[in-house]
Amino acid sequence: MSTMTVCCRFRPLSSKEKRDYGDAVCICSMDTETFIFKDEKEEELSFSFDKVFYENSAQDDVYQFLALPIVRDALNAINGTIITYGQTGAGKTFSMEGPSVLESDELKKGLLPRVVDGLFNCINSSDSSVKYTIKLSMVEIYMEKVRDLLDLTKDKILIKESKTQGILLSGVTEISISNPGEALQSLYSGIVNRAVGETQMNMASSRSHCIYIFTVQQELADKRVKTGKVILVDLAGSEKVEKTGAEGKVLEEAKTINKSLSALGNVINALTSSPTKASHIPYRDSKLTRILQDALGGNSRTGLLCCCSPSSSNAAETLSTLRFGARAKHIKTSPIVNSSEAKVFKKHKDDALTKDEACERILNRLRERLDDEDIELLEELFILEGILFHPNSVEDLESACEDVTVRTISSLQQALEELVINLDEVKSENKVLKARIAAANAEPKGAGENASVLQKISDTIRFFISCIGLRPLPQLLN
Repeated sequence: MSTMTVCCRFRPLSSKEKRDYGDAVCICSMDTETFIFKDEKEEELSFSFDKVFYENSAQDDVYQFLALPIVRDALNAINGTIITYGQTGAGKTFSMEGPSVLESDELKKGLLPRVVDGLFNCINSSDSSVKYTIKLSMVEIYMEKVRDLLDLTKDKILIKESKTQGILLSGVTEISISNPGEALQSLYSGIVNRAVGETQMNMASSRSHCIYIFTVQQELADKRVKTGKVILVDLAGSEKVEKTGAEGKVLEEAKTINKSLSALGNVINALTSSPTKASHIPYRDSKLTRILQDALGGNSRTGLLCCCSPSSSNAAETLSTLRFGARAKHIKTSPIVNSSEAKVFKKHKDDALTKDEACERILNRLRERLDDEDIELLEELFILEGILFHPNSVEDLESACEDVTVRTISSLQQALEELVINLDEVKSENKVLKARIAAANAEPKGAGENASVLQKISDTIRFFISCIGLRPLPQLLN
């Protein structure tokens, strides 16, 4: 078990803040870990974090303390996540990217280009007998939809979970990167596809949460495969409408951003509450918290960078960010080494069956018994690392079929729920028609047809219930 590393970074005062509010600031430095904060009522509060970066801090200081240990862990097959959080215009994207990911000025480079350099530097200095491959994926969560920034045709990426690999983005584009220059060009291509907009607080405000995923795989001499991930998350900023002046589409974006950030806060509150108070962690309340499930209490080392404005005019928002970080400091994570042996199945005494061949053989056998949709579901399972079935094992074949059955039941239950909704609507319409009949003392033309439709839907629901083995609820069907 380990705790989340939480750092705080204060950007310099902006020219607008100086013009409108002077040089007044809401913080007083104590040391590199502690400072005094003055709220709107001039009350003093003390905050302590793993590291505090004040306005003169260098980009490299943030990387060396927060990101470099996670980069090194990834080369040892341990997952790591770095999250930037804070008010809009507080410096999250600058900390993550710098002026641009293609920025050549060593002083201004953000976390992303430094992580790229760090990964390749670690690989170049590692054991030459180990073969490394690095893959990059980029997505954004915009209006509660997960979009692939490397392929804009994929605008509804599904979030799935594997027992061996944790949270996965199904079908997301993964590109192999062989050197830092290639990686930065790919990052730049994805970033220009990100949703941004202008507000009164930021000329290029991020309108989405952006997630960068570096997957580092190493093949060892003993045939073992080890995989580590470095995930960087540039969150969209929390917003107060009266300060940003958001209207129309920008206002709707702000509402969605604030809702997902609120869901993130609820997850952290649940994780840091006593066991008697929080038996359920609401990861599924938003796409953001679902994707960050491993980073929040799961298989990942996690670093959080709370970006803040030091201006007294933003004291309320800064205080909210600081309290968020202080709470997150208590989250426990359980990072492990992600390693799997290259499995080989024996078909005959001197004839080895590779993993891919074994999977294909099982699929061919099942194609004789299952329809195309079931096969597609199984193929998804085979794609997930570690889900392998011995071709001669009846138990494993039954397990595969059982998984398909569970998924099929889930689909039937969803269809049943939709039918129930339709049934309620028809019943409501039927009540209206009955009321009209009573008032006119005559049966309208459509009532008989409507009753027939109602009976057909009821019969359909009974059929689905019988398929999935549930007892019908009399009060539902009457």
